[in-house]
Amino acid sequence: MSTPKEEADALVAPLPLTPLANNVSFRDQAYAALKQAIMDAEIYTHTRELRLDERQLSRSLGVSRTPVREAMTLLEQEGFLRTVPRRGIFIVRKTKKQIIEMIEMWAAIESMAARLATVNATDAEIGSLRTLFDEFRTGTPAEHIHEYSDANIRFHQAIIGLSGSHLMGKTIENLFVHIRAIRRLTISQSDRAERSIVDHMRIIEALERRDTELAERLVRQHSLDLAAHVEKYCDFLE
Repeated sequence: MSTPKEEADALVAPLPLTPLANNVSFRDQAYAALKQAIMDAEIYTHTRELRLDERQLSRSLGVSRTPVREAMTLLEQEGFLRTVPRRGIFIVRKTKKQIIEMIEMWAAIESMAARLATVNATDAEIGSLRTLFDEFRTGTPAEHIHEYSDANIRFHQAIIGLSGSHLMGKTIENLFVHIRAIRRLTISQSDRAERSIVDHMRIIEALERRDTELAERLVRQHSLDLAAHVEKYCDFLE
């Protein structure tokens, strides 16, 4: 838990937002826009928590503070935000222990998704996973680390999608904001990018062969390797 001083010193998150249209509920639009911006935010890049400024968000979205406040209430109920009385509203930031537990949960769900993908996904859908990494064939991922980071995240989202299970996608939604941020932050550390793409190719090959057991095992171990990396190198999360 952060101290009152740390909360007071928290950075105000400059979320990239555009004005809302006026033909749909402002609350619903504000909710969708804020949720996406929070998911895209670099939550763990800074040592301090990110605080939201209701007035700033209202100006950015071009609406009154009421729909923004209502949207933030919904996001707090879903675990994306937390309110500290007399201090403000903060994007939820997890501890190292919590992050590791979330990665372990992700490993369980994504590995089952891979298992289902060998049964439910078409050859074309599985083959499309390779196109995510086409631009890295002529160079190492480390040379295009930001692009590779995005491709890495899309790959893991795609595995969930190939399962054919809508419930799996909904179940991991609240985990994704933190897992995504940690994957982005750690992909450039050590030789993780190079090892990551090797893992991805092995996973794709297992899926293409419809090797259920191997695909499930490789996906699970890939995420557990991330958990081990966080445990060893991410003390800044404490």
